[in-house]
Amino acid sequence: MKILSVNAGSSSLKFTLFEMPEEKELISGVFERIGIENSFYTIKLNGEKIKKEAVLANHTDAVKILTQELLDNNIVEDLSEIKAIGHRMVHGGEKYASSVLLTDEVIKTVEELSDLAPLHNPANLVGVRAFMEVIPDAVSVGVFDTAFHQTMEEDKYLYPVPYEWYEDYGVRKYGFHGTSHKYVSQKMSEILGKSDAKIITCHIGNGGSLAAVKDAKCIDTSMGFTPNAGIIMGSRSGDIDASLIPYVMKKSGMSISDIDTALNKKSGLLGISGVSSDSRDIEDGIKSGNSRCELAQKMYVDKIVNYIAMYYVELGGVDAICFTAGIGEKSPLTRQQIIESISSLGAKLDPIANKERNEFTKISSSDSKIECFMVPTDEEVMIATDTYNLIEG
Repeated sequence: MKILSVNAGSSSLKFTLFEMPEEKELISGVFERIGIENSFYTIKLNGEKIKKEAVLANHTDAVKILTQELLDNNIVEDLSEIKAIGHRMVHGGEKYASSVLLTDEVIKTVEELSDLAPLHNPANLVGVRAFMEVIPDAVSVGVFDTAFHQTMEEDKYLYPVPYEWYEDYGVRKYGFHGTSHKYVSQKMSEILGKSDAKIITCHIGNGGSLAAVKDAKCIDTSMGFTPNAGIIMGSRSGDIDASLIPYVMKKSGMSISDIDTALNKKSGLLGISGVSSDSRDIEDGIKSGNSRCELAQKMYVDKIVNYIAMYYVELGGVDAICFTAGIGEKSPLTRQQIIESISSLGAKLDPIANKERNEFTKISSSDSKIECFMVPTDEEVMIATDTYNLIEG
């Protein structure tokens, strides 16, 4: 069965077509600068990347070009071969604890949840509607980033604020990156051969979050009501003292919108280092002796270590710690510093194995009391798998 995994952003559209259940990738690519001048797209086919310029006034233009590429490259003979399309949906609120068919009612609910994800939910729905227009016979499935975290207990997802805020405004921890945390923890459970494994997943990229997983269920996660909670990120602050906000507003004259922008786009590694939000630039700064880059990296690692220690206690021990996403997969330095910082828990690094950047690798030593792994995430496969399982029942 051919299933298309889709991740639509406000000006981009990523896709991968799979043959399921074999998880065989047939073609993948991304359309960029949709609705903007100098738009283009890149497709990956048979190990080769091809970049083409195109006029992309909207997402429907992108989908039409995509379907033509599928036909021209003989990936499909007819669009009816694509039985389903799995769409990444960022926020499902408390409504959706698993992937669902995108009916008119579900789409309406996702629209109503846009207040919780104003940058993402509307863009996700633009992609949904574009595919419904161009490939109307394919089943549409929503795979929610927040769904995996809906297994958290009340004491983990509520904030210590007036309870009415939760009842009236939906103020609670939702968590994000759920599709990645689910994929990595499932893969790790299979490798360990334990369905009841205790796993800490560290999805650390420009955005980042950790999750504590037990019995294949999320029991806690670091992101909260929004993605600007938990660990330090590229340009996001993560956890801060809430009273900083009115204090800085009063002192600086900044508006609440200004503060929100500063905390989301001018903080984190960028704010501390004054150099960049990109960890590669931070590491280059460290090599050149930039003290603020050193400080940013130390604060970044410390925050991740704090969450690992907390989840170790919550889980009552841990079978595996997994590193994934851009930094987790490609920064041996960050992995080394984190593992060395949790040596009191019995973790020991294998420095040779830790040099790996792209392949699944056990990076803890043979005498480590905690197994540590680098596990490349594959959210596209997870979207396709959820879509396939939902259709097949």
